[in-house]
Amino acid sequence: MHTYFRLLSFAKPIEKYAIPYVLFTLLAVLFNTLNLALLAPLLNTLFNEGGGEVVAPEKSLDIMGHFNYYTNYMHQEFGPYEALKVVCLVIVLSVVFSNLFRYLSQRVMENLRIHTLLNLRKRVFDNVMDLQVEYFNNQRKGNIISKISSDVQVVQFSVTSTLQVLFKEPLQLMAYLFILFAISYKLTLFAMLVIPISGFAISRIVKRLRAQASEAQERYGMMISLLDEALSGIKIIKAFNATERVKDRFNQENKEYSALGRKMAYRQQLASPVSETLGVMMVALIVLYGGSLVMQNQSELSAAEFITYIAIFSQIMRPAKALTESFSTIHSGIAAGDRVLKLIDEKPTITDNSDSVELKNFEEGITFKKVRFTYGDKDVLKDISFVVPKGKTIALVGPSGGGKSTLMDLIPRFLEINEGRLLFDGHDIKKIRMDSLRSHIGIVNQESILFNESIRNNIAFGNPDASMGDVEKAAKIANAHDFIVKTPKGYDTNMGDRGLKFSGGQKQRICIARAILKNPAILLLDEATSALDTESEKLVQDALNRLMKNRTTLVIAHRLSTIQSADWIIVLDDGKVVEEGTHQSLLLNEGVYRKLVEMQEFTTA
Repeated sequence: MHTYFRLLSFAKPIEKYAIPYVLFTLLAVLFNTLNLALLAPLLNTLFNEGGGEVVAPEKSLDIMGHFNYYTNYMHQEFGPYEALKVVCLVIVLSVVFSNLFRYLSQRVMENLRIHTLLNLRKRVFDNVMDLQVEYFNNQRKGNIISKISSDVQVVQFSVTSTLQVLFKEPLQLMAYLFILFAISYKLTLFAMLVIPISGFAISRIVKRLRAQASEAQERYGMMISLLDEALSGIKIIKAFNATERVKDRFNQENKEYSALGRKMAYRQQLASPVSETLGVMMVALIVLYGGSLVMQNQSELSAAEFITYIAIFSQIMRPAKALTESFSTIHSGIAAGDRVLKLIDEKPTITDNSDSVELKNFEEGITFKKVRFTYGDKDVLKDISFVVPKGKTIALVGPSGGGKSTLMDLIPRFLEINEGRLLFDGHDIKKIRMDSLRSHIGIVNQESILFNESIRNNIAFGNPDASMGDVEKAAKIANAHDFIVKTPKGYDTNMGDRGLKFSGGQKQRICIARAILKNPAILLLDEATSALDTESEKLVQDALNRLMKNRTTLVIAHRLSTIQSADWIIVLDDGKVVEEGTHQSLLLNEGVYRKLVEMQEFTTA
């Protein structure tokens, strides 16, 4: 139940909904119970039962006695037909009020449900976006999407609906039992035997539902992951004739998920017929037992009261049935809730310290001091020490897997160093607010990461208040303006999912324009020109050279033309700095850098 109450905490302020819901539900239950209780005076009026002297009941809680008293009083004072009109009017009013208050209570609950969903989904997404980049390297994207979309939706419809059932139905059950005891406590005590029997039967049915529900949510997440991978890699799948293999893999996961859903549905659907069958059996026993007493005049109940008793008892199974069904459905909600809360409880390992300061200006440079970084037990960077002076261009080169991209990710604090220090103008990176640090950094990755928005919004992503003139200027510097104006809507053209409407070179130039418009003090270029053809590369490289002037730039590249003009080159191999110097001095050393050039690891365009 801890999971259940934690999920309800997202409905804050719950008092806003609780008070009106309780009030409307109480009134709805009161009038709904009254609807059935009024059967007795209606039958008495129709069949003229009672008669004789009109005597008020001695006990204030003798509800049926009060009904009989007022029915007989009207019957004698105004006549049978007038009494019947009054009874019918009271029944109609009771039904109207019952449905009105039930509708109002449902409206309040719907507002609570929507508010809970809104807050829960917001909290999950906010927490996911606050997690460190490294977290997503170890998670299936589809599983995260499943938790934010499907699991939250399951929580909405099962947990909050169960709240409604767990409050209203026990209240309705107690109201019915109160009336039944008021009519005949002996018969009611006999009838209550069905409740523990029914409860035991239902508990046996739903025993394994929570475990199955949890497994079903995991299966669904796996299926979403496969779908995401298939759509993202559709070209590779077709190129390697792997379509049927991918289909089989998805269909197998789909079958297992469906089979699990079928088992859960069988168990959930079994709860209703079991409780209903037990209820009908109990009603039949009461009719046989109570009916024999009435027919033999051995009961204090009149025929009208006995019929009313049977009608109310037949309705008592409805809230009991709703309760048993809620116990079967709540398991799927709690299982989904556990997965959602696990994601909410995931804490980012990279956070701002309480004494973090704002990096207002970048004046001196970046300093690496004996920096070490590990992935698990593997050392990726070992004892890295060098300085990046302000306004200089530093090139990172070396064989694949040498740690270049990892080192680059340390600068915007996407990854956290394990040992050593990383300083910006003498300030330890761990004591600088991350949003302040990243405001000085512009990034262009090897992979063109674009959004399903207009070209203008993609370029202005880091500076949403930029004018159209600034956007166009950035695009011209990045050699992107000419092809943009040829698109159907120019800068308002939508780029499609991940920019798939454009070529690799076009996408990369838009990414470069995005970095240019941000006008950062520090540039991180990870294979920024790798997707461009020779002509475009030369134009963009010239633009980047102008942009990098008087800026601090770290660049990773495999093309000699990209790095030979760098102020300083650092050669990384197996996570260590093995050489550093200018292009010419490194060639003279005849070390790793010279070998990379000779092996044409770099492409001289």
